[in-house]
Amino acid sequence: MVVFLYYFYTFFGDIMGNGIMNRFVRVDLSSRQIEIKQNYEENFKLYLGGMGIGTAIIWDTVKKYVSEGINLAKMDALDPKNVLVFAVGPGTGVAGFPSGGRHHIMALKSPLTGSIGSANSGGKWGAYLKSAGFDGIVLNGKADKPVYLTLFNGKVEFHDASDLWGKDVHETTDILFKRHNNEGFEISIACIGSNGENGKPNSAIVNDFHRAAGRTGVGAVMGSKNLKAIVVGGNQKVEIAQPEKFKEYSKIALTKLKDNGVTGEGLPTYGTAVLVNIINNIGSLPLHNWQSAYSEEAEKISGETLTEKYLIKKNPCWGCAIGCGRISYVKDGPFAIDRTEGPEYESIWALGNSCGVHDMGAVIMANHLCDKYGLDTITTGSTIACAMELAEKGYIPKEDYENIDLKFGNGEALVECVRLMGEQKGFGLKLLEGSRKLAEMYGHPELSMSVKGLEMPAYDPRGIKGIGLNYATANRGGCHVTGYTVSPEVIGLPEEIDRLDYSSKPTWDKIFQDFTATVNSVVNCLFTTFALGAEDFANLLSAVTGWELTDQDILTIGERIYNTQRLIMEKLGIKDQDTLPERILKDPLPDGPSKGEICELDKMLGEYYKLRGWDEHGIPTPNKIKELGIDDFKLLI
Repeated sequence: MVVFLYYFYTFFGDIMGNGIMNRFVRVDLSSRQIEIKQNYEENFKLYLGGMGIGTAIIWDTVKKYVSEGINLAKMDALDPKNVLVFAVGPGTGVAGFPSGGRHHIMALKSPLTGSIGSANSGGKWGAYLKSAGFDGIVLNGKADKPVYLTLFNGKVEFHDASDLWGKDVHETTDILFKRHNNEGFEISIACIGSNGENGKPNSAIVNDFHRAAGRTGVGAVMGSKNLKAIVVGGNQKVEIAQPEKFKEYSKIALTKLKDNGVTGEGLPTYGTAVLVNIINNIGSLPLHNWQSAYSEEAEKISGETLTEKYLIKKNPCWGCAIGCGRISYVKDGPFAIDRTEGPEYESIWALGNSCGVHDMGAVIMANHLCDKYGLDTITTGSTIACAMELAEKGYIPKEDYENIDLKFGNGEALVECVRLMGEQKGFGLKLLEGSRKLAEMYGHPELSMSVKGLEMPAYDPRGIKGIGLNYATANRGGCHVTGYTVSPEVIGLPEEIDRLDYSSKPTWDKIFQDFTATVNSVVNCLFTTFALGAEDFANLLSAVTGWELTDQDILTIGERIYNTQRLIMEKLGIKDQDTLPERILKDPLPDGPSKGEICELDKMLGEYYKLRGWDEHGIPTPNKIKELGIDDFKLLI
């Protein structure tokens, strides 16, 4: 039942013909005030949508707070002043724009890392936000009691969420579907579980039951605002500037995706878990909390095994030409489940190989529980792996994990840990803090395999040097999708480079990071970049927007976004943290194809800073800020 209606906005015929809906919603949850912003095309030309426009909004907020004397380094990430932005871009919801169903979420401050918050999700929520007539939502303040929002065809409403508070993601989604599924159009729901409600730093925002914006704890920021869910839908159409040109460029792009071995064959056939054997076979699949990077048992949790024994069918995101999503099941045994989604490669690695668990049933169940409770699978699995090492080395008193056989390879212990985290009980409360705080709690911070507090994903930099530089310099922390240099280093796309050579990595990392920042602002699936380059995106965006973009413009937009995030980080007190865990820098891999390797970051970092135009602390110089026009930026949203 609708309890509060604070804004009603009807519009027809005023949507811009350039991939933009020309409606951005600002919501002050404390006062229940809603403001619709329009005519911000100039902002989109500089930062696009998604991650870019979210970054611009946060940078503008940071400047305002600093001018008011607020110390952002000391501000709690769960403070109502923290800003949360949901945003889509010109490529979202455009039929024929390859894999344009994603959305991006930004927070001024992450409760997990203290750095900038950033997360990305697929499914259909982003496309349905566009169908509702909006390009994004800016959330500030804190509601006096639990609420959720609906955005339907230009109409924005507050609803009482008291009956939803305390329910998990799946229960919440089911209830809201039944409540709003008779609107005359399809809807999509993004929500949090009780972990998010209680500000646990590992909390995700989950849409469509199983698609998670998981990283950096954005779910905790949403919960701190007493906001349980956002339901979107409508029948507004995205108008584009040059339909015939777009049809031509779309056909070219879709053909490239189909003909590419990764996007046309590997991912559709085996899902993202096709990477398990590939990365293990070069000795870079982290095992036992990164003590090794090769496992004789990896095949048991590979994409091939998932497809052969556990797959029900594929489940593509909205408008996806690749179709890597999986619907799976476990037929019998202690982890039997009739139907769930995933798991993806990163989840299989974190919950599986990193924990030494090679029982696919246990991994599928652990992944399912993460979705149900609203937990990031990478941080969850990595924190459990850290706990297993701490326990095996005797650093955790046994009474702290009573009744759990906490050791590598134990699938039952893995699932029980996830369950305790979801139910916020016992040892699960400590695990919910993430690996950095857990390792510090027990006096061994060196056992947290994280950068800037964010756990690194499934590629060991000792065997893939460029991804190590990317982990170290990624703005949100240990992150592979900031600049996926695994593509040229391992897969050979767009060209093959030596994964163990240091010399070219600073250049490759900068290019990939800038390009990726733009793709996350379009907002598009990063898997398309296996087949599509900057020129393809320039052509597609030019046809959609009418802006006549070049491939260099694509990289410059990304560079502007990346540098703006660095300025935000400086105000948050995040600098001189571009490094890797000591284990990666000093401990040679003990076995496997990359045996004996370490990652010598100092061979790459200085040159990378020079290419970036940053000082020795990793901060953009005044000349770089001026060159990119960041200081002259005026926010219209």
